[in-house]
Amino acid sequence: MDNGFRSSVIIKGLGSYTPSRVLTNSDIARMVDTSDEWIQTRTGIKERRIAENGENCSDMAAAASRKAIAQSGLDPAEIDFVIVATCTPDMPFPSTACLVQKKVGLGKIPGFDMQAACSGFLYGMSVATQMIRTGTYRNILLVGAEKLSAIIDWQDRATCVLFGDGAGAAVLSRTDVPDVGIIRTMLGADGALSHVLRVPGGGSACPATIDSLNDRQHYIKMEKGGTYKNAVRVMEQSASSILEQQGMEPGQISCVIPHQANVRIIESISNRLGIPMEKFIVNLDRFGNTSAATIPLALDEANRLGRLQTGDNVLLVAFGAGLTWASSLIKWH
Repeated sequence: MDNGFRSSVIIKGLGSYTPSRVLTNSDIARMVDTSDEWIQTRTGIKERRIAENGENCSDMAAAASRKAIAQSGLDPAEIDFVIVATCTPDMPFPSTACLVQKKVGLGKIPGFDMQAACSGFLYGMSVATQMIRTGTYRNILLVGAEKLSAIIDWQDRATCVLFGDGAGAAVLSRTDVPDVGIIRTMLGADGALSHVLRVPGGGSACPATIDSLNDRQHYIKMEKGGTYKNAVRVMEQSASSILEQQGMEPGQISCVIPHQANVRIIESISNRLGIPMEKFIVNLDRFGNTSAATIPLALDEANRLGRLQTGDNVLLVAFGAGLTWASSLIKWH
């Protein structure tokens, strides 16, 4: 949680990138036993974007970053730090942040990857905000980027319909204007639920072997029913808690940007919070679940569509594997 005021931290620039290749529900129906109607009814997803061979997570992150920096009006040399939230890095090391630093031409600035799955962008926002408020850094590039198609089991109809690829980026900057920008961020996690959504293979606990490959351990595994139930619970609690701690009522929220996992989850959050769906930004019908990229993708789209106006109270809320969750309140500037 963000405590104390030293300076305001605003989102100075936004950018996003999605691959050109569109994979529709009908396309997936030719791969596994499913249908467009089945997928839309249960998830709200109609299509998703899939990266081309050779189009890496860092490439998408760099493309979104260039747009965000351009919109911020800053020179790339003015960026002090880069954080990339991702669970699909190009490789275990070096970090994707280092690759983005090189590809965008940011100079020899520090950076690291943030791994909190779908909550990663908000985790990164909390860290970046604190780094700026301490006065150590002034402008931080925060990116959420995923190439989930690389870890999808295209034989598993329960998971292959859900995910897509893409990236979103934001430039967070210090300003001396009081009470604007990122007002408060709250984070949480429950490791007892780590089994609900995971990729078992590829780490030190289950390194790549012939057996792990044959057992398809390097793909996303999701426990049936557990994700939906826990997602609704923790997102509602996280959103309610941050509003309560800030002394705000749901009616004071102008716009909600939730993690884009399932439209039924978003509708449940809307009902539980008492915030009408027309205040929610929903684009999962076109992009699916892009994990750490979903919130910055939706944030950039909302900004381009004029859905974010000066003085608006904007609520961001997410959940992800871990189980992790996060929420953030922004006074749009």
